[in-house]
Amino acid sequence: MLIDRCQSAWEKINKLEVVKFKLQLDLNDKNEALQIDKDMLSLDKECANITYKTDSLKNPKRMITYEQWLEKCEATKKMAIDELQDTLRLRESLFVARGRARNALRAQTDVTNYMLRRRIYDTQRARNELQWQKMKVNALKVAETRLETRGYRPGIELAADEADIGLKEEVRNLRETIRQLQDKLDCAKATYNALESTSIKIGIDLNDKEQSLETDTQALEMRSALEPKRPQGTDKNLVLASIVDELPNVEN
Repeated sequence: MLIDRCQSAWEKINKLEVVKFKLQLDLNDKNEALQIDKDMLSLDKECANITYKTDSLKNPKRMITYEQWLEKCEATKKMAIDELQDTLRLRESLFVARGRARNALRAQTDVTNYMLRRRIYDTQRARNELQWQKMKVNALKVAETRLETRGYRPGIELAADEADIGLKEEVRNLRETIRQLQDKLDCAKATYNALESTSIKIGIDLNDKEQSLETDTQALEMRSALEPKRPQGTDKNLVLASIVDELPNVEN
């Protein structure tokens, strides 16, 4: 979304450069024409540079009618106004896109942090349960001690009775249970360490993105401060009507 908005902004800047160039050409022509009219207005019969002309009534090849001139002026003005209005809409869309991106980033940050915290909590709880279950080691010690001690029974009393069979089965079961618990504990520790590392990396990345957004925001605010203030009210109308220079100086 941001890439599309930036591409649109770049294209709009190029269009505005073209419009600015056309307006500057038109403005230069009008200033030159205005200067010619002012010079002709200052002529009188006493001026030294007045002479007869061979064909003063001829029409130059480039001459157009007043209606055509007015139509071209209105078209140029409309082109500039349309581009400015479209630029304003684009600028508003840029603000909206930036706001959406910031909100999406914050939402993603909150969800990611919550899931990481939940995952770490579940892993810690599983680890604690495994550590508690690991206390079965003491039960294995008891079973092995009983089995070993009963091996010292004298004479014919050293028989493979039900107690001996049961103790051996208990020892085998406890050893297998402890092995499985140890494997699960090792896996839980590895998962916990990986999640901790991922959480740190995500925190660093999110902090970088927040700083980048803050920098972009400050840059945009600085650019807004550099824009010239537009005239308001009567001053705006005078500028649009291009008669500011025509008015007398009231203060004098």
